[in-house]
Amino acid sequence: MPTQLNPYLSFRDNAREAMEFYKSVFGGELTVSTFGEFGMDEDPSEKDKVMHSQLESPNGLVLMGADTPNSMDYTVGTSISVSLSGDDDAELHGYWDKLIEGGDVQQPLEKAPWGDSFGMCADRFGVNWMVNIAGAGA
Repeated sequence: MPTQLNPYLSFRDNAREAMEFYKSVFGGELTVSTFGEFGMDEDPSEKDKVMHSQLESPNGLVLMGADTPNSMDYTVGTSISVSLSGDDDAELHGYWDKLIEGGDVQQPLEKAPWGDSFGMCADRFGVNWMVNIAGAGA
């Protein structure tokens, strides 16, 4: 198996909801395991929190996520963005349109000075996304 780099998103207690949302955006198969399923529920109120989830889309995108136990610090991060890029305009615009539902557009997806279409947003879960669609001569 070749080495892979996969975004792993952290949430306080809504990983299942977020990952279901990403499944609606990207399609594919979502697997979810809870702390309780693995006997890792020292705090019984957290037994249903997501210990690990993984979404694998039909075109090979992989996104992982988990809830953060209350005993651990959690701060919504702004220092990292998930970047989607390619040349399939319809596919990437489709992702963009779904990601911005209930989210915040920081830079509209439009023609950029370098010739591509580019946009930035934070989705409804506070995750930052960048979308870059290669221009005609790419």
